Amino acid sequence: MTEPIDRAGLAAELRAVGLTEGRSVLVHASLRRMGPVAGGPVTVLAALRDVLGDAGTVVVPAQTAGNSITSPAFRAHTAGLSAREATEVEASIPPFRPEHSPSEGMGALAEHVRRQPGALRSRHPQTSFAALGPDAAELIGVHDLECHLGERSPLGALYAADALVLLLGVGYAACTAFHLAEYRLVRRPAWRPYRCYTLDDAGRRVRRDFQGLDMNDSDFTRIGVALDALPSVRRGPVGAGTGRLFEIRVAVDFAGRWMSDHRHTR
Repeated sequence: MTEPIDRAGLAAELRAVGLTEGRSVLVHASLRRMGPVAGGPVTVLAALRDVLGDAGTVVVPAQTAGNSITSPAFRAHTAGLSAREATEVEASIPPFRPEHSPSEGMGALAEHVRRQPGALRSRHPQTSFAALGPDAAELIGVHDLECHLGERSPLGALYAADALVLLLGVGYAACTAFHLAEYRLVRRPAWRPYRCYTLDDAGRRVRRDFQGLDMNDSDFTRIGVALDALPSVRRGPVGAGTGRLFEIRVAVDFAGRWMSDHRHTR
């Protein structure tokens, strides 16, 4: 079996991939694919902060896809149910509470960051981000309901801040930054209805219906294969997996050009 990597070893590998002190970095991670890590997500976050220093900020996706009646998870859960039964399932969806709602499917590191003292979380009930560090408030402070992953979301703030994206043990299919490119396309995807549940100021569960971009991640792996050829994408071993590090501006701009050239031909 592979020997578990420790905090110092992880920090050394993160530096070798190109992570440096003082940066803001959006991290997508799969600890399972990174292999055994002594201390799990606690150690990974500690290593990230060792490299970034006190001036660096860690950002992670903290999404809650279950707060939706249009998500693949909800459709799968209600497949074959009667209308009444589906309504009962919808009625059981807990309202989004930024300080308490656990992330869903984002991995152990993302959930660990979200739960840290001092961590802040954006307020979108479906596609929130959590951040830990001195720039957290600036990066996650704006997240409009109608803008899942566009300009008025933390992705827009990360782009403006010239942040980095770090993929640890995951491929480009997990790269949420590519969605920002969708919002910037001249020929943008259509908008569609969404529904979620939040709490109002009185603590009551409230249904929120809104229109948002019909996002499409089906070609993210293909975009990533092309992006991977750029010399600005740094790659290297991190644990038993692969780490990739790149500028968010490079990724978003490249993805936008790729989508403009390829999506309309399908």
